[in-house]
Amino acid sequence: QVQLVESGGGLVQPGGSLRLSCAASGSSLSSAFMGWYRQAPGQQRELVTTISNGDKTNYADSVKGRFIISRDNARNGVTLQMNNLKLEDTGVYYCYAYSNGHDYWGQGTQVTVSS
Repeated sequence: QVQLVESGGGLVQPGGSLRLSCAASGSSLSSAFMGWYRQAPGQQRELVTTISNGDKTNYADSVKGRFIISRDNARNGVTLQMNNLKLEDTGVYYCYAYSNGHDYWGQGTQVTVSS
């Protein structure tokens, strides 16, 4: 059973940066398909970015050039570097992993962009 735990959320002003981390336990995810999703209040959960088992990355148009996903082998997970944050980036950010035919989700971490 894989467990994902996110950290690093918080309150930041527009234009600021945050770094989210996702640590996994229960199984090695060094080559698993992983990603980040987010959900704003009253909105559906949406894809932010993914990284494939070949480390190919994919980003939502709204975050291209500002966010970077990378693997964190020390934590058996991934990180999300978020730069030039905008008000519309506010939401709960969830770590996702697909491994051995199963979907796994973290509990989410709140990111609030506000002046």
